[in-house]
Amino acid sequence: MKIVITGGLGYIGAHICTVLNQKGYKVILVDNLSNSFIKMYHQLIALLGEESIVFEKKDITQSDEIKELFQKHSDINGVIHLAALKSVNQSITQPLSYYQNNVGGLITLLSEIKSKNIPFIFSSSCTVYGQADQLPIKETSPFKSSFSPYGYTKQIGELIIKDIVKSNDSFKAMCLRYFNPIGAHPSAMIGEWPIGEPQNLVPLMTQVGIGKRKELKIFGDTYNTPDGTCIRDYIHVMDLAEAHVLGLEYLFSSNSNHYIYNVGLGKGVSVKEMIHRFEKIIEKPIRQKVSKIREGDVPVAYADASKIKTQLSWQPKYSIDDALLSAWKWEKQLHSHNDFQVS
Repeated sequence: MKIVITGGLGYIGAHICTVLNQKGYKVILVDNLSNSFIKMYHQLIALLGEESIVFEKKDITQSDEIKELFQKHSDINGVIHLAALKSVNQSITQPLSYYQNNVGGLITLLSEIKSKNIPFIFSSSCTVYGQADQLPIKETSPFKSSFSPYGYTKQIGELIIKDIVKSNDSFKAMCLRYFNPIGAHPSAMIGEWPIGEPQNLVPLMTQVGIGKRKELKIFGDTYNTPDGTCIRDYIHVMDLAEAHVLGLEYLFSSNSNHYIYNVGLGKGVSVKEMIHRFEKIIEKPIRQKVSKIREGDVPVAYADASKIKTQLSWQPKYSIDDALLSAWKWEKQLHSHNDFQVS
């Protein structure tokens, strides 16, 4: 069976590729390389072999390129759609780019596949909830006014999918609302590989730990939380990857055509606690500096993940410390090969 992953050379896409490969699927990685490295493809080939992986350089916002993709690969059995711009902060300064890419790209892709009845998984986000009224956050929690254009693009994407499955009983779709993916593949051959300055906590910590950056900025320590820093639900990227594959297989055999699941550990951990955990792992302090609160950040978000555990029999295998250790091993591997340049 052939599965397309859009944004396939990105952080999450590359890890999903490894799980699909392990289960015997052929994978077509689609990426325009705007926010990823072609070297990630070479890393995947080195890790998995080239027999079952194909790379197609395509832009999902270009309908002619997407038509060409599905004409060339006419026997596709499923699509996992990850391709999107994803920086909350950047979306505030560049909103039009986010709507054009994230919403426009989704529409282009769905226009091509909805009539083909190819099972579809959409990469959504806990940002659709805004600052939820109740914690942990259930899938029934309503969409709140988003803190960012990025969040709105995920809300709009889910609404588009909901309308399409209403109009077409044969089209099956699943929205996975990620919380905070961290960590790397156990081989340390692939991991989170940001271009320029990372937007996420863990790669920032690992870069400070390895000496690529002088200090870690903590964006605010006056939130209404026990230690004043934001609280998030951090999940190992391999557990997240497993959720996608289980979700896809569930769509293959399911009778219904629309599903929504949170994917998180269900535990809230503060920024300061994450730093403390990481310092224990690397056995040295992380130099840090408190900066102003970053626009677009919600104070607290963590999941109620009971629905996906019950319905898809998904169970996370890795702890936060497992994820931090794997991220550190990946950072050291990058450093040893001089593959990363800080802009």
